[in-house]
Amino acid sequence: MEEKNRIDSPENTESYGQGEQESSFDFKTILTMFLLNRQWFALSAFVFVCGALVYLRYKSPVYQVSAKVLIKDDQNSSRSSNGQMLANMSELGFISNSNGIDNEVEIIRSRILSRETVKDLRLYVEYKAEGVVKNHLIYKTQPVNVDIDPVSLDNMDKTLLPIDLKISKEGRKFVISGKTYTEEGDEVPFNTSFNALPATYKTPAGVLTFTHNHVKDKAEDKDIYVRIYPPMVVATAYVNAMSVEPTSKTTSIALITLKDKNRERAEDFLRQLVICYNRQADADKNEIAVKTEEFINGRLEKINAELGTTESALEEYKKRNNLTQLKLDATETLTQASQYSTKLSEAKTQIQLLDYLREHIDNPQNRYQIIPSNVGLTDVSSTALISRYNQSVLERNRMLRSASELSPQVQTLTSALDELESSIRTALSQARRSADIQLQNIEKQYSVYSNKVASTPEQERILTQIGRQQEVKSGLYLMLLQKREENSITLAATADKGKLIDDPLFAGKVSPKNSVILLASLVLGLGLPFLVLYLSQLMRYKIEGHDDVAKLTRLPIVADVALTSGDGGNGIVVHENQNNQIDEIFRSMRTNIQFMLDGDQKVIMFTSSTSGEGKTFNAVNLAVSFATLGKKVIVMGLDIRKPRLAHVFSIPNHNVGVTNLLTKDSVAMDEIEKQICPSGVSANLDVMPAGPIPPNPTELLAREHLGEIIGKLKQKYDYVILDTAPVGLVTDSLQIGKLADVTVVVCRADYTPKASFELFNTLHSENKLPNMCYVLNGVDMSKKKYGYYYGYGKYGRYSRYSSYGGYSYGKYSNSHYGNNDDKSIKL
Repeated sequence: MEEKNRIDSPENTESYGQGEQESSFDFKTILTMFLLNRQWFALSAFVFVCGALVYLRYKSPVYQVSAKVLIKDDQNSSRSSNGQMLANMSELGFISNSNGIDNEVEIIRSRILSRETVKDLRLYVEYKAEGVVKNHLIYKTQPVNVDIDPVSLDNMDKTLLPIDLKISKEGRKFVISGKTYTEEGDEVPFNTSFNALPATYKTPAGVLTFTHNHVKDKAEDKDIYVRIYPPMVVATAYVNAMSVEPTSKTTSIALITLKDKNRERAEDFLRQLVICYNRQADADKNEIAVKTEEFINGRLEKINAELGTTESALEEYKKRNNLTQLKLDATETLTQASQYSTKLSEAKTQIQLLDYLREHIDNPQNRYQIIPSNVGLTDVSSTALISRYNQSVLERNRMLRSASELSPQVQTLTSALDELESSIRTALSQARRSADIQLQNIEKQYSVYSNKVASTPEQERILTQIGRQQEVKSGLYLMLLQKREENSITLAATADKGKLIDDPLFAGKVSPKNSVILLASLVLGLGLPFLVLYLSQLMRYKIEGHDDVAKLTRLPIVADVALTSGDGGNGIVVHENQNNQIDEIFRSMRTNIQFMLDGDQKVIMFTSSTSGEGKTFNAVNLAVSFATLGKKVIVMGLDIRKPRLAHVFSIPNHNVGVTNLLTKDSVAMDEIEKQICPSGVSANLDVMPAGPIPPNPTELLAREHLGEIIGKLKQKYDYVILDTAPVGLVTDSLQIGKLADVTVVVCRADYTPKASFELFNTLHSENKLPNMCYVLNGVDMSKKKYGYYYGYGKYGRYSRYSSYGGYSYGKYSNSHYGNNDDKSIKL
C-alpha cells in the first residue's frame, strides 16, 4: 500500500514522463549485454588489437632529442647605467630577462635559420631503402649521394615541387629513373645509367650530381629511393617539429626539443642549428665594425688627398722663394701663438667630424643603417646616442629575418630609431654650436698673439699657415689610422652568441606510443560492438522486457507473463492443483493486485493501449486464479465492440450478456442473473459476456445502469473483473474506469510501442483511471534478449504453457475497431 500511495501522490505525477529521459543503460544492463554478446566483443577486440600490432610493426617511430643552448647577453647594454640598473633589478627578482630570450627563441625557430641548417647538412635529400612491406629511412649509410646545383636548389623554393629518383644497381652499373617537374608544374620522367661514379645528369629542374658515399651498409645491393625536397619545405617541417623555450624566467638558457624519425639526424640538426645561429649572430655583430671600417677608409682617402695638396703647396712656395730653413723666434709670444694654434686645429677637427657625421645621417640612403662610431668624436652625449642607435638597428635587422616590417615589434623598434635619430641630430647640432663657440674663443686668443708677431716676414707667416694646415691634416690622418686598427681588432675578436652547453640528449621514442595505441585499440574493439548494440536499442520503438517498462513509467508492474508453448486451446492456462511456471506467474499477479485493493474494493478493470496485447487472456486467467483460491469471481465482458469472452469460455448463446441489461431503464437482480453464465472451468467462476454488439456502445456504457449492475454484483461476488476495450482506440474504458477500484493496463513484449506509455502516464497524472498498474504480457523466457532475465523458472517443476494457449486476440486497428459481422441489437 505504501507503493500505491507513493505513486498516486500529487508530487510524483510530474515524474511519470521522465522515464524516457533517463539513461538507456545502467551498469547491470551493460554487464548483461557484455556477457550475452561476449563472443562479438572478443572478436572485435581481437581484430582491433591485431590491427594495432600491425600498425606498430610498420609505423615509422618518431624520436625526441633535446639540447640546451646558452644565449649570451650583450655586454654593451650592461655597461650603461640603465643596463646596470636593469641587471640589478633582475638579480633581485623584480623583473626577468624574458624579453631578450624571447626574441632569441623566435630567431632560433625562424624558417630562414632552419633552411640554412638544412642546406648545410643537405637534409633536403631523403634516402629510403626498399623493404619487404614498406621502404625504410636511411641516413648517412646510403651507397650513393645525390645533390643538385645551388641555383636550381634555390629555384625549387619557388615551385615547391620535389624530385623523385630510384637508384638500382645492376652489377657495377647504376640505373637511375625518376621524375621531375618544370617551372610550370609539368611532370617530366627521365631514365639514365652510369657505369662509374661520380656522374652528373641534367634535368629540367637542375643538374643532378651522383657520388659514392664510401659507407658499407646492408642496403647497398637494394634499390634506393631518393626524394629531393625544396629546402624551405624541409625547413618548415623542422620548425613545426621543433620547440624552443627558456628553461626559466631568470636565465638565458634555451631548451631546444626536436622530434624526428631518425635519432642521429635530429642530433646533427641541433648541433648545426647552433652553428648557424652563431654565424648569423656574428654577422650581425660585425656589421657595426664593417660600416665603421668603410667610413674610416673613405675619410682616409679624402684626407690623404688633401694632405698631399698641402705638402705640394709648401714645396712649391719654398722653391719659389728659395727657402730651405726657417728659424723661428722662441719668444713667449710665439709659444702662446703655437699653443692656441694647436687648440685651433683640434677644434676644427671636431667641427669637421661633426659635419661628416651630420652629412652621413642626412643622407636618405643611410636611413636605418649603422652610424660610424669610435672615430674620435669627443662629445660624450652624441657618442652614447650613436651607440644606442646602432644597437637598435642591429636588433631591427635581426627581427626582420623572421617578421615583416608591419609586425608590432618591428614597428616599435622603427619608432625608437626615429626618436634616436632625431636625438642624434639634436645632439650633433648642440655639439656643433658648442664647437663653434669654442672655436671663436680660440681664434680670438690666437688673433691677439698673432698680432704680436705681425712684424714676422711674409714668408714666415705664409709658411706657418701652410704648416698649420699640414699639421691638422696629419693629425686627423694619424687618428683615423689608429681607429682603423682598433676597429680591425674588434672585428677579429667577435665571440659566439650561443653556446651548446650540453650534447643533444636522446629522450627515446615519443610516437607511436605502444601502450596508448594498444589501449586505444582495445577500447575501440570493445566500444564498437557496444555502440552498435546501443544504437540498435535506440532504434527499437517497441518494448522488449521488464526494464523497458520500468524506464517508461513509474506505475507498478504487478506481473511479467511468460510466452511459452503448450496446451490450453481456449486461452485458459491456469488450473487447479497445478504447480507450473504460468500458474506461479498469475499467483504473483493475484497477490500484487490484492495488495492494491483496500477494504471492500472488489472491481478490477483490464484494458490496454491497442488490441492484441492480451487483456482478455490475462483477465480470464486472473479470474481463474482467484477462483482456485475459493473466491467467488465474475468476469464481465465490457468490450462490447469486439467481445471475446463467449469464445474463450465456449458459450454458444451470443445473445446473453451485459448489453441486454444496459438497454433497460432499470434492472433487478433476477434479470442480472439471467445474463450470467457458468464458466465451466470452476464452480467459483461465472461469466457475463458482452452479448449482442450494439450500434452505440459508448452511449450504453455511459448510462448509470452499469454502476447499478456492478454494485449488485459486488454484493454477490468477492471479485468483479471487467474486460474492457483498449483505451488507445476508443473512450469506452474511461467511462468504465469510474466504477473500478484497480486498473490493470496490459502491454505486450515486442508488440506494444513505447510511445503508448505516454498516454497512460497522462491518464494517471490526470486521475482519469483509478489505481493503475501494469502487466507485461508475452515475455519470451527462452531468449536471453538484451539482458532481460526473469526469475520464475527453476524452482519446483514448472512445465511450459502458452500464455496465449492458441487463443487469437484478433486483428484490431484504429480504423475498424468494433466493425464486424456479429449480430447486433437495436435500442
